[in-house]
Amino acid sequence: MADFTEVEAPGTVPAPVAVPGPAGPWERVRGELSRTGTVVVAGRLPDWRFLGGEAELPPLLGRDWRRYQVLSHPLTRERFAASRILLRHVVAAVIDTAADQVDLAYQPGGRPYVRGCDQIDVSLSHTEEMVVVGVTRKGRIGVDVELVDRRMAGTGSESQAYTPYELARLDADGADARNDTLVRLWTLKEAYSKALGQGLRFRFTEFGFALDAGRARLVRPDGTPVDGTGWAFGTHGVDGRYVVSAAVYDAGFGDTADLSVRTTLDTGLLDALLGTAGGGPG
Repeated sequence: MADFTEVEAPGTVPAPVAVPGPAGPWERVRGELSRTGTVVVAGRLPDWRFLGGEAELPPLLGRDWRRYQVLSHPLTRERFAASRILLRHVVAAVIDTAADQVDLAYQPGGRPYVRGCDQIDVSLSHTEEMVVVGVTRKGRIGVDVELVDRRMAGTGSESQAYTPYELARLDADGADARNDTLVRLWTLKEAYSKALGQGLRFRFTEFGFALDAGRARLVRPDGTPVDGTGWAFGTHGVDGRYVVSAAVYDAGFGDTADLSVRTTLDTGLLDALLGTAGGGPG
């Protein structure tokens, strides 16, 4: 995986940490979470492709095993398994447990969460051969990844997904950077709406972003700033092929440095989870 070379601007979400397989580097992941309260992890599908037999998948996928079984397209199944396995490994690293002990569930809109561990919030995105996971202990997080060369300029998405302010800025910047900026704005909008729990149901023309000096700022459709909201954003290039963006809301929970599963979970609930997790998906 290529180096992440973009400079981290103050008040932004840090650049993704590259994790090329189950071996980590998990100390770096934990260190980033400890330092900033948020970590974004990027993994390549070939590095997280499950090479064992399907008989070994149920404990790694947990309750996602049933969802995996009904998927018919081989590549879709592969991405689904790799993304959930990466998510479980990231969560396991930050709460100090084993990946097959992480119990993932989903809200009605499809947003993942870790059952019994509400001290962290998680988000997941994948496209082509890139999987991205976000974890925060600040409040809420949303992440999104897209191919950097996804065609958006000159399509109907310009009028349907961008504000008058954003389109005016795009016109002023010229044609060369237009598609790149459109993709970055799109991923920021997706990340923000995921963090809100709205997904694509949230109209993208109702809010916008200003990209200035390496920072992304939330703005109204006319470009006036939205200040004092508690939101932080980041957008970064990965592998020279992808754009990864993240949105984090600081709910004011304070600094919870110890996220160990044995600290954050109620003892009775912990015993129940550990007693049942090895028995296959729920």
